[in-house]
Amino acid sequence: MRSYDQYCPVAMALDVVGDRWTLLILRELLVGERRFTDLRRALAGLAPNLLTDRLRELEAQGLVERRELPPPAARTVYAATADGRATAPVLQALARYGATRLGPPGAQRVRPSMAVFGMLVPYHRPDGQRLHARLDVDGETFDLVSDDGALSTRPRPDLQPDVVVTASAAGIVATRTGRRPFRSAIISGTAADRRRFAALFDLPVDSLRPRRSLTP
Repeated sequence: MRSYDQYCPVAMALDVVGDRWTLLILRELLVGERRFTDLRRALAGLAPNLLTDRLRELEAQGLVERRELPPPAARTVYAATADGRATAPVLQALARYGATRLGPPGAQRVRPSMAVFGMLVPYHRPDGQRLHARLDVDGETFDLVSDDGALSTRPRPDLQPDVVVTASAAGIVATRTGRRPFRSAIISGTAADRRRFAALFDLPVDSLRPRRSLTP
């Protein structure tokens, strides 16, 4: 691996995660375990041999580990270690910085995971109270649980959420980039909980109302 060879914490961090594609691989693994094919699908343009090299380097640095899932879904997956998950604040800061420079998607499909983890999660502002929001974004489900100053994003199908939000990925991006108010269908949740959800993720409070239809 190349090194900046400088006695500097920024240079040291870049020695580990500064290579092209490395932070995007970690972006995917912070969402959850991924198979090699999942990573290839999410990182279009990354050659398979380069992905293999990057994963090997991240394993050597202790940021990524391989796991074997038990039968009947026996397969190898990659997961972020505790050190890998420690890069989350860096990626969230980059997401906030990049969101201000992100143009309209045009003909590109906006991935639901990008909309949630790139346009909502980085803006989490805890208020010290618990709120469980379940998001249905273009048919994919995400659980966001804000509690005691932290945010959990792991699936919680066993819990009843306080708020259920249905929205399009493109709509979330349009809201965050300032091109239109938030449009959603709140299918459960009190007015107070809707306001809290908006405040927790820095969304326009007045526009977060129940709607019968969605516009992408």
